[in-house]
Amino acid sequence: MQNILMVLLLLIVTIQAVPVSAETAESKGQAIALEADRRDNGWNDAESKLTMILRNRHGDESRREIRGKSLEVSGDGDKTLTIFDTPKDIKGTAFLNFTHKVGDDEQWLYLPALKRVKRIASRNKSGSFLGSEFAYEDIASQEVEKYSYKWLRDEVYLGMECFVVESYPVDKKHSGYTRLVSWVDKEHYRRWKTEFFDRKKSHLKTLTFADYKLYLGQYWRAEEMNMVNHQNGKSTQLIWNSYQFRTGLTDSDFTKNSLKRVK
Repeated sequence: MQNILMVLLLLIVTIQAVPVSAETAESKGQAIALEADRRDNGWNDAESKLTMILRNRHGDESRREIRGKSLEVSGDGDKTLTIFDTPKDIKGTAFLNFTHKVGDDEQWLYLPALKRVKRIASRNKSGSFLGSEFAYEDIASQEVEKYSYKWLRDEVYLGMECFVVESYPVDKKHSGYTRLVSWVDKEHYRRWKTEFFDRKKSHLKTLTFADYKLYLGQYWRAEEMNMVNHQNGKSTQLIWNSYQFRTGLTDSDFTKNSLKRVK
């Protein structure tokens, strides 16, 4: 009897020592992405003003003044409208983006010199966005469903405890990247740095974020982003000087016809 009790006791201890559901690096990476997305839900719509600074490998600069409009879409990705106000040769150019959680995004570019709207094909989304170091796919809202994820490690970055998460584009055929590596702080789930690796698996670009500000008591927005291309020596800096939320934008503000009416 004593031997039987000892065997049963050992079985109970062994069962208790085995975790019911072991967390994998993939499930942890997915959970981090979902939590970051959850914390940024509910802002409804927003308008912004920003400056885009393009620098070549020699440090020469050109500047563009831009306005942005964004609209949350229930059950799908965001709609965004980007309008260029300066310089004169690009004034009136507008870019409309419908991001979808599943399937190809829809993107249109209005060129005032030609007075026509051009559809951006999915196969071209890895191309440069109007000569900047941002690709068309970088400009689209980064929906969780667009990637699969893997937690790599925890690391201190800029004095903050961060998750380091690797993400892989679901659309392997048309994306310009094989993987992205991002540093996300554990306190607020803000992204501080992302490294982009091209189709040859080489380090192509690094995007850094700075000067986060809190809006509506919940939504963090970086006032500065800097994309550096390590292969051509160029960079593009985005500096925001104005954010307004819940201004009353609707679907009618994000149509192909609205591209031609931007002022």
